[in-house]
Amino acid sequence: MAATTTASRSLLARLEQSRLGLGLIFMLPAAVLLLLFLTYPLGLGIWLGFTDEKIGRPGIFIGLENYAYLLDDSVFWLSVFNTLLYTSVASALKFALGLWLALLLNERLPCKAFFRAIVLLPWVVPTVLSAIAFWWIYDAQFSILSWVLIELGIMDHPINFLGDPTNARASVIAANVWRGIPFVAITLLAGLQTIPPSLYEAATLDGAGSWQRFRFVTFPLLTPIIAIVMTFSVLFTFTDFQLIYVLTRGGPVNATHLMATLSFQRGISGGNLGEGAAIAVAMIPFLLAAILFSYFGLQRRRWQQGGGE
Repeated sequence: MAATTTASRSLLARLEQSRLGLGLIFMLPAAVLLLLFLTYPLGLGIWLGFTDEKIGRPGIFIGLENYAYLLDDSVFWLSVFNTLLYTSVASALKFALGLWLALLLNERLPCKAFFRAIVLLPWVVPTVLSAIAFWWIYDAQFSILSWVLIELGIMDHPINFLGDPTNARASVIAANVWRGIPFVAITLLAGLQTIPPSLYEAATLDGAGSWQRFRFVTFPLLTPIIAIVMTFSVLFTFTDFQLIYVLTRGGPVNATHLMATLSFQRGISGGNLGEGAAIAVAMIPFLLAAILFSYFGLQRRRWQQGGGE
């Protein structure tokens, strides 16, 4: 017994003196949480995609039948198209407007701290509340936006924001952009703060204008931050669910169904867990592509800092 106690104390002493061992001890709680709440659900979802399980009834292994069915499912391919369109357009707009806002907030403005706090409001407001606010703005009969346009004489009838497929796609993209701009802007602003002012002074002395300073100083040094922030932006946008579900629930005629909302509709509302899981698993290749994009951005950062391969 005494020998066992002594051995345990010796092991603890060695772990305390070892930085690697101490690091592993601190990482253990996070690893357990990730294993329980990420790894297990992911593995379960992949397994369900190979079964015909339904709510209230255990399923059997059916191989790739769910995926074969999805290949011939026009609604699934429409959701893939909607997801790619939604993600690409919204991410591009969030980057352009977020970068412009970050450059503006980086200037010497009066009450700069106040404006930075105001910019964060769309991001900190819960998604459901934002969606309800936009649902009111887009209402077919009582839309405040339609009322303003009619009062200004620009239009003579309300806009059918969520009842027309094209208008519905544009409306949900606009709502996502409004909500996502603060995240991009504040993150890029933090990156701008790390660029030494001496580089701008040297470029100015060399005769560089505003555009040249941005092109040859700001943008190259901001590229690694852009790679990371846009990766997260793409991930958040691609997996968006709450905004679409509250505003349109995938309508009209599936025009705004994303892969996430279709997976929920087939798996939870429709009760077909296997098919819903297969749709969710089909999102993984796109998410891996975004992660690889972030990885290469980090590799570029290592190269800029003189790191080896």
